[in-house]
Amino acid sequence: MQQETLNAKSPSSAVPSKVRDYAQLLKPNLSMMVVFSSVIGYLMAPEVSFELMPVLVLYLGGLLVTGGANTLNQILEHEGDKLMRRTMLRPIPDGRMSRTEAWIIAAIAGFGGASLLGFYFNLLTGILSFISLLLYAFAYTPMKRVHPIAVLIGAIPGALPPLLGWVAATGQVWGPAAMGGWLLFLFQFFWQFPHYWAIGWVGYDEYLKAGISMLPSQERSSRFTGLQCMFYSIVLIPLALFPRLMHMCSNWGMWIAMAGGVLYFAASVNFYRKNDFKSAKQVMYASFVYLPLVLLALYFTKL
Repeated sequence: MQQETLNAKSPSSAVPSKVRDYAQLLKPNLSMMVVFSSVIGYLMAPEVSFELMPVLVLYLGGLLVTGGANTLNQILEHEGDKLMRRTMLRPIPDGRMSRTEAWIIAAIAGFGGASLLGFYFNLLTGILSFISLLLYAFAYTPMKRVHPIAVLIGAIPGALPPLLGWVAATGQVWGPAAMGGWLLFLFQFFWQFPHYWAIGWVGYDEYLKAGISMLPSQERSSRFTGLQCMFYSIVLIPLALFPRLMHMCSNWGMWIAMAGGVLYFAASVNFYRKNDFKSAKQVMYASFVYLPLVLLALYFTKL
């Protein structure tokens, strides 16, 4: 009914409709958390203070690269998207946009974003951002239909944004000057597993229709998914010690990060015990709280 209404609109509404389609393709709202973590990575680097212009450039470049990756994801998954209720009205599966047009948008957004970051900050930042796009689109996306190891593969580009921000500030990805960036990478890397598995558990039936394999157990009835969530979330508790040991934050930052890890782990334990929709959603909501809480705590207590 909603789509019939859209198609019935006058030609004068074609441009706003196309803008909505592009927004649905690029998914800037879902990209904000990714870009936010890259900005925090930049601001956490030594001797970097808040300046509006580099932050805006990092946001814009990050949104473009992430939007390009999201577009490629929808191009490659358009057949499966037709089968899932939450994705069937996306522009490509709904027939409102051709794959050729989507490829053009992905190329402009991806290359444009990586080039902007490379020219404004340093070449290494541009290369790293483009590598993250390639890993997400051409390693993680196709593997989702093959094996649950896709979550591990996807966690690598998913954890690169804070490291990318650090590299934008320092120009280094290896050596002592890059250790802080890699530590932020580890926070986001381990955070992702319970996050994605909780989403995969809640949307299990929909993903199954599209042939997407998300859960480590392959079956929702097994408690193995909850057990895995416990293993990955508990790592975040001792990991909270390292920013303090590396003089990146104060004791307050360490304690807040540790408390966030404890809450995330507690939600995972509850999920393991109950293995139901409510407990899976609690892990999902805990993941939404954990990452911004920890990143902001580290930034506002930066030494």
